[in-house]
This record gives sequence, structure tokens and C-alpha cells, in this order.
Amino acid sequence: MTSPGTVLFDLFGVIALPRSPEERAALVSTAGTPAPPFWDAYWRLRPPYDRGELTGPAYWREVGAALGTRFDPARVGALIDADLASWSAVDEEMVALVGELAATGWRLALLSNIPPELADHYEERHTAWLRHFDVRAFSCRTGHAKPDPAAYAWCLRALAAPPRDVLFVDDREENVAAARAAGLRGVLFTGAAGLRATLREEGDGAAVAQARSKDHAGRPTDVTGPRRTRG
Repeated sequence: MTSPGTVLFDLFGVIALPRSPEERAALVSTAGTPAPPFWDAYWRLRPPYDRGELTGPAYWREVGAALGTRFDPARVGALIDADLASWSAVDEEMVALVGELAATGWRLALLSNIPPELADHYEERHTAWLRHFDVRAFSCRTGHAKPDPAAYAWCLRALAAPPRDVLFVDDREENVAAARAAGLRGVLFTGAAGLRATLREEGDGAAVAQARSKDHAGRPTDVTGPRRTRG
């Protein structure tokens, strides 16, 4: 694939797989509470944890308090382990695509809402493909979580790149909309095949623009390789 610049990836729901019903059920079972109030407290209290303002134990104590119970240290440890396990699976097709992009000269970056324990977990277990990312904007370390505009601004500063040079890929529409509002080119992720098609179009567009630029400057234009149809 011809490289037009930088791809800024979301992690969960794009490279990492969504949690299975069994993993979600295991987490609720570990908490020992009914599912609806558990998930309400889990997500409502999550943003400070994702921003690194809370440790795992502090977060789970707050979840327990919101549920009208107290998680003892052993239960807190079990909840942290179950939570990490539920977010751990990755899409091997997307991991392969990341490797292909890196090998063909694309600049890669990550922007993820992720708490401290989970960031450490990924860096310990997924170094083989995380090494391809020049920038890892983990919310627990930057202090900014999507869709806060500050999260995208942090990435642009770290990349030292104009917004229009960055293609942002996420599975949540509100995050894509926020990226577009910040000037990035946003695309909603629906699967590896669709993303490959988008990246081919991006690469072809960059090649055409580069060729036109050379032509306008009075230099010979030589675009080699098979022509691809847009789809």
C-alpha cells in the first residue's frame, strides 16, 4: 500500500476484540451483584480511572460503594484480573494489517481510553506489534480521554503533524466525530476488510497528488504499479 501519512488507531474494538458475553458474565459473577446496576456503576465511574486519576483498587472500591457493598482486597484483586482478562483478546487480522502498514512506510499511532493496569498489561504482552506505533496516547498517561478534544490535540503535538495528515480510525461514532471536529480525517471502523479498502483509497489519492505536484513543477511524472479501482 502506498503511504499517505499517519494512521491514528483506536485500540479496543479496532485492534483489540470486543468482550465476549462470557467475559462480561465472568466479571459480573466476580462482583457478585446483579448485572444492570453493575454495568451502570462500571461505566459511570470509569472516566477518572481511564484518565489515570484512580488506581485499580480505588476504582473498584468506588464501584462497590456505588453498588451499596464493599469489595474486600481479595475481591478487588479478582475484579482487576477479570477486567484485564476481558479486554485482552486481539484481532489477529488487524495485528497483521498493522505489521503490513509499518512495513510499507505508514506512520502509526495509538489513541486509547485505557486505565493504568490495562496499559501495563498490553505493553507486557503485546510488544511484538506495539513496537510499530511511534506514539501511544494512552489516556491514563496523557490525562485526556476521547472524545475530549484535548486527547486529539495531545496526539497531534506528539506526532508534530497537521490534522489533515492524520487518518483516525475508531469504532465509536462520537469519537470519529470529535476527531473530525479537530481537523483529522476520521473513519468509522466496521472491520479489517473495509479499513483495507479505505487505506488503498488514501494511498492512491496520495500517489496521484504527489504525481500531480511533480508534474506541475515541471519534473517527469512516473507513477508505477498496477492501477487500482476505487470501491
